[in-house]
Amino acid sequence: MRAVLNWVFDGGVDRAPPARVLERIRAQQERSEILVSVAQLLAALFFAVLYHAAPMAQGSLQNVYIIRGIDLIDGILAIYATLTLIRLSLALGHLLRPWMLYASVVLDVGLLMTVIWSFHLKYGQPPAFYLKAPTFAYVFIFIALRALRFEARFVLFAGAMAALGWLVLVAFAAGATEMWGYNVGRPSDCAAHPCRTGDYVKYVRTDFILYGAEIDRLVTIAVVTLVLALAISRARRLLIRAATEQVAAHDLSRFLAPEVAERIRRSEMAIAPGEGELRDAAILTTDLRGFTRLSTTMEPDAVMRLLQEYQGRVCPAILAAGGSIDKFLGDGILSSFGAARPTNTYAADALRAADAVLATVAAWNADRAVAGQPPIRVGLAIASGRVVFGAVGDGDRLEYTVIGDAVNLAAKLEKHTKEEAVPALTDSTTYDLAVAQGYVPPTPGERRANRVVGGVATPLDLVILAP
Repeated sequence: MRAVLNWVFDGGVDRAPPARVLERIRAQQERSEILVSVAQLLAALFFAVLYHAAPMAQGSLQNVYIIRGIDLIDGILAIYATLTLIRLSLALGHLLRPWMLYASVVLDVGLLMTVIWSFHLKYGQPPAFYLKAPTFAYVFIFIALRALRFEARFVLFAGAMAALGWLVLVAFAAGATEMWGYNVGRPSDCAAHPCRTGDYVKYVRTDFILYGAEIDRLVTIAVVTLVLALAISRARRLLIRAATEQVAAHDLSRFLAPEVAERIRRSEMAIAPGEGELRDAAILTTDLRGFTRLSTTMEPDAVMRLLQEYQGRVCPAILAAGGSIDKFLGDGILSSFGAARPTNTYAADALRAADAVLATVAAWNADRAVAGQPPIRVGLAIASGRVVFGAVGDGDRLEYTVIGDAVNLAAKLEKHTKEEAVPALTDSTTYDLAVAQGYVPPTPGERRANRVVGGVATPLDLVILAP
């Protein structure tokens, strides 16, 4: 049985989705209820136009139809429109409750059935006359409207109310003449006989009732309702899955650079390790000086708060300059420019980011001084060149990263800032490339030629970036 349910409902009964997913679904449902309210108002307007466009037939029961000078149907439509406006205001205020939605279904079906019932009065005909009204088809519109909420229970309830409403109309039409002698307008064709027939031609041309035709209508309502409810049940599961994946993708973007997350979402094939692309890029490494020593003298919570504040200030400066955070290495930040998202200004963007980071740290230290806290020192370095950008891992655990000489050189230059006793530096090749790409330094960089950098085979010309 469970296998059948899994097949019918496209996956069976899953565990309850997370609260965040349910909240997104509720938001979608609330928007849907606004659409339903608007559709109900349009339906009321349409019924009013339809009613007044049809002239009152000669011999109709106007004294019954008009009560205290107010047209019966106009009064019903006015009440319905007023209640629908209240419903719309509640939907806009996110105040609708399930019982209100059920009541709304009853109002919809009640309005339609009342309009259909009124036809025999309007045209001065026996009650069986209204059973042939094409307006019956509008019942499917009211049933389908409930599908917008993606909850099968409201579709089922609407279908049940529609079937019940039509049963009431059929029972009234059949019993009005046979049992009560009720009639308006011209005499009924079946006034002296049972008002039922098995002859379709007689059914179409006279006031006789063909119960087979009415059963067809009820079966149609039931089948349409069940099929629509089944479709909604399956669609709701897809909606939950889509909402879950959307929430997961949003959470994933917090762990990955936005460019990488977008790359994963747009990938037509599964991401596989070992696939890479060559990029001309710049690499920026940033390190919090003295963090290891601080972490041994501070409480764990204080250490994490300091690290969070540091990253919370530095990362936005990097991202604002067009950088992509590759990874966090403890108190270190590795970011790239032109790797995840190719650009022709990668070196200039990296140096602008370095200037922004230095300015951010200076402002942070000013705040810390006011609070009586010691200053924070950072070290950062930039290198550029050809890198490989791609996924690495074992197949089950993947990570996008950058690999190449520029990455290694940036790490070595960052360590070398201690030897030069400066907060930030880059090699002259990267600096000149950045200037060629449009970078304008706040102050001219100090050039230091033929510097020996640990781990680098040949001396390098360096440029000190002014804080």
